[in-house]
Amino acid sequence: MSEMMSVTLPRGNTSCFTEQNFNRLLVTMKEKAYPEGTHLFWEGDFSDKLFYVKRGRVKLTKSTDEGKELILYMYGRGDMVGQADPFFSTKHSFTAEVIEDSEVGVIEQKDLEIMICQHCDFAIDFMKWMGIHHRLTQTKFRDLMMYGKPGALCSTLIRLSNTYGEQHGENILINKKITHTDLSNMIGATRESVNRMLSDLRKKDALEYDNGMIVIKDLVMLQDICHCELCPNEICRI
Repeated sequence: MSEMMSVTLPRGNTSCFTEQNFNRLLVTMKEKAYPEGTHLFWEGDFSDKLFYVKRGRVKLTKSTDEGKELILYMYGRGDMVGQADPFFSTKHSFTAEVIEDSEVGVIEQKDLEIMICQHCDFAIDFMKWMGIHHRLTQTKFRDLMMYGKPGALCSTLIRLSNTYGEQHGENILINKKITHTDLSNMIGATRESVNRMLSDLRKKDALEYDNGMIVIKDLVMLQDICHCELCPNEICRI
């Protein structure tokens, strides 16, 4: 059964696990349905589980005291979500909201600890997964802090293209409807400033819209604006 599941289930940020270790995760999971609008966990909840997204989408957010929401990550099929700290009792620093009806495999901390202790090759794969998360966080903060809001926006568009992009000739269609509000929450800017920056990029012929979805026409221009370091796609994602 687990071998069949390893073939049919997607492998997003869990592609660093070998097939054998991925199967170990699968047999440990307890499947649960999460309707749109529910939460896997809230900021401040005890961190004692990991979540594998079999179907659907989840966004990870951080809220300010004023109620402003910053979208840090968007997870989809094949991604494992959670605060990777199997050895110490901690609380979640973020909130995970389900934005599409989802099927999720829940992995208990105690089961994860057993696999890490029993299988050294699993422990190595788990460290790789943690390393990918650390690099993703570092590059996101670099984008947000170093090159201003235009750089953060261009980096976010590149990340969206790597996550949801479809090649259409020389253009890249971001095959998800992303609102200006979503973009503003992803880079910590106002909706009005995102409108202006997108308008400037359209005037420069760097992007256009097709049925409400963003089409990137000049990827090199976006890379120049955000001083892109050409990170691999598992790091340069939303």
